[in-house]
Amino acid sequence: MNHATQLTQANGKSGQHTLRPDVESFYHLAHGGFEGKACQGTACFAARHLNPPRWAEAMENNPRVYCLGECFAAPAKGQTKPRPPVKVCAREGIVLGRIANGGARTLAAYQSQGGYAALAKALAQPPEAVLAAVDKSSLRGRGGAGFPTGRKWRSVATQPPGLKYVVANADEGDSGAYIDRYLMEDDPHSLIEGMILAAYAVGAAKGYIYVRAEYPLADTVLRTALADARAAGWLGALVGGTNFSFELEVYSGHGSYVCGEETSLLRSIEGNRPEVMARPPYPTERGLFGRPTLLNNVETLVNLPWIVTHGGEAYAAIGFSKSRGTKVLSLNSLFNRPGLYEVEFGVTVRHIVEELGGGLRKGGQLKGVIIGGPI
Repeated sequence: MNHATQLTQANGKSGQHTLRPDVESFYHLAHGGFEGKACQGTACFAARHLNPPRWAEAMENNPRVYCLGECFAAPAKGQTKPRPPVKVCAREGIVLGRIANGGARTLAAYQSQGGYAALAKALAQPPEAVLAAVDKSSLRGRGGAGFPTGRKWRSVATQPPGLKYVVANADEGDSGAYIDRYLMEDDPHSLIEGMILAAYAVGAAKGYIYVRAEYPLADTVLRTALADARAAGWLGALVGGTNFSFELEVYSGHGSYVCGEETSLLRSIEGNRPEVMARPPYPTERGLFGRPTLLNNVETLVNLPWIVTHGGEAYAAIGFSKSRGTKVLSLNSLFNRPGLYEVEFGVTVRHIVEELGGGLRKGGQLKGVIIGGPI
């Protein structure tokens, strides 16, 4: 079965956006938006003394609203205008480089900074070359588990021929984490290019970006970016003038925290109740609509264009021990310098708190730090 045939089949499995009554109850905000809603998430709770009236407002929300991805301005209130400070503190700005330089929301801005060159390079080689580069990079999943990305990709690539999917988990629900939100809003094509590279490597014909309901701007920006990439020939049939075809769409979440777990997320796209499913079988074997599915989070996928461009060995030369490359950290409003920081693996918590974050505001005493991701 060729890619064009697979793509035709895949397009028959479009994301369902109308919730059945028996499913709707699993989403605490199936209707209505977040504009003007005050957040009651952990980061905002920790910073409640910085704005008591806003926290009091958050306590009155019904239903409650958790983590709007604005932890740098906590306690936050629905789509605050300021953008978080962004700084690259690594030898290479692999993930935040473009955002630190002002962002690359449009296709023209992305391509002016080398965007889609990695995809063009990959399409001139067999898929195995991309798989080999990911293997050599020692990239691990940035969603928290730290599973070797190359091993997961090969698990999908070695499944029997047929329809396969690639899914980006953009349901960034952990309180205090707002990395994926700004990658999608300010550098959307890096995620799109990463997903196309992944699809080419594993032989997938269809992909979904599952965006949490709390990120409406990211949803809008991604849809525009997808349309532009499609018009430029980077999506759809015969990508880049080759025999490879891949289609990608955004699936809007409805406010269920459990959808951050991969099997729940896949069931949500299928239109089923978002419940955690027993494994095995793993999604790489039988995932979305019963087909082999590669699922990575946004930050993981954004690493791919750099790896393909510079080589897996160059990526593996950065980092520490089994953790190679860089990691983006999100610091909340209790720090003197909140924001997003890209660092190389191997930095200490003390360096993060004192040197990057500048210590706590108003000379506060540090009692604990919530650490997430494969650190």
